[in-house]
Amino acid sequence: MAKVKEGDTVRVHYTGRLEDGTVFDSSEEDSPLEFTIGKSDLIKGFEQGVLGMSAGESKTIRIQAEDAYGSHKQGMVFEFQKHKAPENFNPEIGQQVNMHRADGQLVAVTVVGKSDTSFTMDCNHLLAGKNLVFDIKLVEIE
Repeated sequence: MAKVKEGDTVRVHYTGRLEDGTVFDSSEEDSPLEFTIGKSDLIKGFEQGVLGMSAGESKTIRIQAEDAYGSHKQGMVFEFQKHKAPENFNPEIGQQVNMHRADGQLVAVTVVGKSDTSFTMDCNHLLAGKNLVFDIKLVEIE
C-alpha cells in the first residue's frame, strides 16, 4: 500500500485540539483538507505528521508550538491609544479586530486588555505559544 511522501497531494480529515482538549478546528463536517506535502501550505508539524501514512490510516500527532504557530512574542503586543481610535470603537477583551499597519497592510489583532486611555493589542496568532494535538485520518493520496 502506498505511503505519503514528499510531493504527494493528499486529502485528510482532522480535528485540532489544545492540550486541555479544547477543539479549535475540524474538517469533519466539511470536505477533507487537500494539500501537497512540502509546499509549506500548512504548519510544518502537520505536514510532517502525515508523511508515511497510508490511505484509510488514522493517527494522533502532537505538535510543539515551535513547529506550529511559533512562540508567543511579547514584542508583538502593543498599546493602542483610545484617542487614536475611530469613534465608537470599543471592542471587548478577546475580540479580534482588523487594523492597518504603518505600511498600510491589514493585520488581525486580538484585544487582550483595556484601560481608561488605551487598548492592549496582540498581533500574535491566536495559537502562538500553544502545543497542538491533531487527530488525522488520511482519506486519499492522489
